[in-house]
Amino acid sequence: MGNPVDNKFTWVIKNFCSVSPKPIYSDQFLIGGNKWHILAYSKKRDGHQFLCLDLELVDCEFLPSEWRKVVKVSFTVVNFFSKKLSRQIGLKHCFNKKERSKGGSLFHLSELTDKKCGFLVDGEVEIVAQITVLETDRRFHVSKDYNMEMQCWDGMATTLVENKELNDDDKAGLVNVKGFQVLPSQLGIVNRIFEKHPETALECCTKNQELRASYINVIFSLIKLLYKGAQEHSTHDLSDAEGALAYMKNLGFKLDWLEKKLDEVKEIKKKCERVTEMEKELHDLMNKHTNVSKLLEKEKLEIKNASAPDLSFSDVI
Repeated sequence: MGNPVDNKFTWVIKNFCSVSPKPIYSDQFLIGGNKWHILAYSKKRDGHQFLCLDLELVDCEFLPSEWRKVVKVSFTVVNFFSKKLSRQIGLKHCFNKKERSKGGSLFHLSELTDKKCGFLVDGEVEIVAQITVLETDRRFHVSKDYNMEMQCWDGMATTLVENKELNDDDKAGLVNVKGFQVLPSQLGIVNRIFEKHPETALECCTKNQELRASYINVIFSLIKLLYKGAQEHSTHDLSDAEGALAYMKNLGFKLDWLEKKLDEVKEIKKKCERVTEMEKELHDLMNKHTNVSKLLEKEKLEIKNASAPDLSFSDVI
């Protein structure tokens, strides 16, 4: 099942249980003057099965040999608990008759199929592809040096932690804290979390360090969100935070301290909303008081002028 809108294509895979190395295909769709479809399949890496998604050009054998297009595409596997927990991968590729497909891996299949994680709901998985066909770039030759420019992210960016691929120097400097590999720049806040709340990750069973790092990033994002000014919290932000906390609890994290903070923030937000309403009511009342006071003075003056004429009895009779 698919639904193309503008440069987006939504693929809802029904009755999803898992994927195998043999790919499954979406419906064909037309974007940028060409037909495409998406492939979903599994790939083993470091002893784990990962979900892989590819964008493939259809009917390219009918295209001229010199045909090529530079295409930017992002795949998003939607998380039904919170959009901020959705998983996304982005890439740029020069498609031609020989290079007709390109994609990448997103995350563990075990996490995708775990109903507690929010990606599989009522047997359905939703994948959104956003495709932008660029003008042909003559500098973009089909070679390994220019073949792909890829960036992966989890939709959980935070200024406390950069969610980026680590180079060899970064990996060499990683520090182990309670089974989590963290950068030296993250060490202070991670130590504070585990010193003050030692129960936080005791029941987290995931061993993969990339996933554990993404979970730490979720905690950092929640801290950043919940500890900013009360006026800066939107209802949507708090709803996302609630979904993220539920997701982390399902993974085995003990985050009662963040749940307590969320409750406090929600209560403060309610008070802020009440104060705003009361200030508006007071402003309206003050305006009404001013208007009524002016009307009262006017009525008094009219009564005074009408009831106290400067006439004698002889003037009347």
